[in-house]
Amino acid sequence: MIETSVVIPAYRSAKILPQLAQRLQEALDGMYPDAGGEQRYQVILVNDCSPDDTWARLEELSRDRPWLQGVNLRKNAGQHNALLTGLRYARGRYIIMMDDDLQHDPADIPKIVASLKAGNDVCYAKFKSKRHALWKRLGSRFNSMIADRLLRKPKDLYLSPFKGVVRGVRDQMVRFVGPHVYLDGLILASTNHVAMIELDHHERLDGQSGYNLAKSISLWLKMATSFSIEPLRIASLLGIFFSGFGFLAAVALIVQRFTLNAMPVGWSSLIVSVLILGGIQLLALGVIGEYVGRVLLHVNGTPQAVVGSTINVEAGERD
Repeated sequence: MIETSVVIPAYRSAKILPQLAQRLQEALDGMYPDAGGEQRYQVILVNDCSPDDTWARLEELSRDRPWLQGVNLRKNAGQHNALLTGLRYARGRYIIMMDDDLQHDPADIPKIVASLKAGNDVCYAKFKSKRHALWKRLGSRFNSMIADRLLRKPKDLYLSPFKGVVRGVRDQMVRFVGPHVYLDGLILASTNHVAMIELDHHERLDGQSGYNLAKSISLWLKMATSFSIEPLRIASLLGIFFSGFGFLAAVALIVQRFTLNAMPVGWSSLIVSVLILGGIQLLALGVIGEYVGRVLLHVNGTPQAVVGSTINVEAGERD
């Protein structure tokens, strides 16, 4: 019986995979020393259409490791979509999600599993110090503040990519069928029993992160528009505010016309007003368009990811 599943999205990680597989095996074998040949864990690596030899290397590593399963995507789907695809193959009571660059130490997996066994539905890793660029750290703080408001996230909770969930939460997550996946939104919509443990964040073993500024903004938009209608409310409130301001300004001008018999002169103030109101209107239209676009993609059945092939996955094993 599978006790623990580990799901990892892989992208440009051909050089890292051998050491990742070795350290995963050491950590998971240490958790189940008395398995007696029974498979108590599985590791699902989802190749997110990586342009390097990630899939070929995974095929080599999985030949003598039946616990190492591979899922090959036909097109690049993004980290969260790839993870949700891998979750559909997870059969364990406890499911761990982590990155492929060894900044998340496999030796810490038992600590997360222990937190889940203690009765928590979810356990996030909070890092003592992060080995990321300054813009990523600042962006992470901004994303956390917005998530406090939009997702009703506890303020002291850090939404780490290194986390674990119990089977019941995973079952709720894989029911999501929309093309735009934000895993932390799915998690926080499923339970309030969330814990956090402090772990070390390590240097990246090889290469560079696949997340750039554009992808980070795209992920933020997924969070903002997929699990909350707050942006629509903000756009509506801005419209009400500026409409009220315009009405009061019109009343003031009428009063001035009849009391002072004069009208203010100044094209600059008029142009500034037009630009401000036009900008607010375009902002509101953009927010509405973002929601309408997501609805259109959902109605058209745009897939989260397309699986091309698998390794060490038995027929009917996928949910």
